[in-house]
Amino acid sequence: MIAERALKTLEYYKIREEVAKYCTSSVGKDHIDKLVPSVDFAEVTKLLEEMDEGLSILRLRGNVPMGGITDIRPHAKRAQIGGMLSPIELMETASTIRASKILRQFLENVAESEDVAIPHFLEKKESMPILTALEHEINDCIDENGAVLDSASSSLRSIRQQLRIQVSRVREKLESYTRGANASKMLSDSIITIRNDRYVIPVKSEYRSHYGGIIHDQSSSGQTLFIEPSAVVQINNEIRSLKVKEQEEIERILIKLTAEVEIVGHDIFLLVNILGEIDVILAKAKYGQAEKCTMPMINNEGYIRLVKARHPLIPMDTAVTNTIEFGKDITSIVITGPNTGGKTVTLKTVGLCTLMAQSGIPIPALDGSEVALFESVFADIGDEQSIEQSLSTFSSHMVNIVDILKKYDEKSLIIFDELGAGTDPQEGAALAISILDAVHGTGARVMATTHYPELKAYGYNRPGVVNASVEFDVETLSPTYKLLIGVPGRSNAFEISERLGLPSYIISQAKTYTGADRGEVNSMIASLEASRRQAERDAEETEEQLEEAKQVKEDLEQRLAELEQKKEQLEQKAKDKAKKIIEDARREADEIISDLRKMQANTHKLVKDHELIEAKKKLAQHFLPIRY
Repeated sequence: MIAERALKTLEYYKIREEVAKYCTSSVGKDHIDKLVPSVDFAEVTKLLEEMDEGLSILRLRGNVPMGGITDIRPHAKRAQIGGMLSPIELMETASTIRASKILRQFLENVAESEDVAIPHFLEKKESMPILTALEHEINDCIDENGAVLDSASSSLRSIRQQLRIQVSRVREKLESYTRGANASKMLSDSIITIRNDRYVIPVKSEYRSHYGGIIHDQSSSGQTLFIEPSAVVQINNEIRSLKVKEQEEIERILIKLTAEVEIVGHDIFLLVNILGEIDVILAKAKYGQAEKCTMPMINNEGYIRLVKARHPLIPMDTAVTNTIEFGKDITSIVITGPNTGGKTVTLKTVGLCTLMAQSGIPIPALDGSEVALFESVFADIGDEQSIEQSLSTFSSHMVNIVDILKKYDEKSLIIFDELGAGTDPQEGAALAISILDAVHGTGARVMATTHYPELKAYGYNRPGVVNASVEFDVETLSPTYKLLIGVPGRSNAFEISERLGLPSYIISQAKTYTGADRGEVNSMIASLEASRRQAERDAEETEEQLEEAKQVKEDLEQRLAELEQKKEQLEQKAKDKAKKIIEDARREADEIISDLRKMQANTHKLVKDHELIEAKKKLAQHFLPIRY
């Protein structure tokens, strides 16, 4: 299980929030809220394959129909415990079932018409319960706005017809008052309104006795009384009675539909869960598209290879990419160098990419990247960018490290940021070396950063460990955030001070205090950095030349193919021409023979058959086949 502290420290939950933004339903967001990295190899493989299928579908179709889905599991639960569902809840149930039907049809169409394999999506499609009958039954009774239709039952239709008749009667009667000769004098306004669910007219208080009936309300000033005249009391009573009957019939219909929901309650839970899973898969794929992420390969051997990876929470246009590879011969990387160089970002990039992959989320790296499945991930990262380190900070980190040392094993990824910081430098460096020796010796994969110079030589005398640093541009006095594997970091303090204008005699005096050995080490590191930069430039030039060679090869292959095609066309043309010559020669020979036979018949000359055959042979020799 992945440690909760590591999830928080590496900002995994922020990634989860970013993915959740691409969900189209509350069901999907609910699933995302529960998403944690898996430590089961088969499950992680399946999660990544599902996400890759989602990417393929989005590339081919642009989008997937997921509208109209609501989390109707609470509705099914209420139905199961004897509650009555409201029209809105029933409408949401029908809408979700309809959405699942549309999604099933869409996936079937993709599988049939597109050249893409989506076995995981098809498996989920086949697992979806088909509840079309319930959808139709609900739609026959409730419209898309959640209102119960007249057609829901014959009784409801009859009641509502009577209601409309009675309402028409009472309005007609009251309108006769509002249009009467005394209306402008006795009424505050010529309108019909409703009070206490009964139709009334607004009467000036001094004429209250003129209409008789019942006073249901009055204005705030007391000048207007809302009166139900005696002439409409009985009609209003009938309307009230019909509305009670209407409500009773609606409740009967809702109870009946609720019972139907209860019957398929288990299927509804299953359906919603599958829809939520699909929404999550597509959200991961959409996130991958938006953030230009890729699906990594996964292994169980602790091997990590991130090709031009970047921190997923840093904007793409500002993030610096790094290629990071370790886990086979090299199982530990120790990044040394001063603060603010990007060491912590590098650690978080590796940790986050690992957690994202184990959650089935594409990672911000190029194709060909590979991550390992770790059964546990530990991270000790704090705000170590400040110069001041207090004992409380050291104690806090040490408590976390002690906990890590109790729980880690050979299948763990351990990330230490500024290991040993916050205490006496000499003691802190000694502790850092001892801790690294302990975890590295068990085979766990380790990445650590430190600014202690004592650890610059750590990777040179221990097998399976490599030093690294983050490049610093002395010319611009700023870090480039480029990770240099195999090159330990140096402080650059003298170079920076000199460029900032510190007198040279002070710098020269300072160098005498550092000792010859340290100066030689810094010179060696500077030489390594220069060699590294030269090697990178050479590699870039070689890559460019290789690319040019590939282009030339492709051009030559294309030209050769065109020549071959032209050759075939010329040969075919020659064959066709030769064939035509032969056919013309044979036709001419046949014509000559025909003429000879006619001469024999017309002149009664003796022309023997063998002579005719001999003449044909001569003609055939005259038109020899053309060789090609």
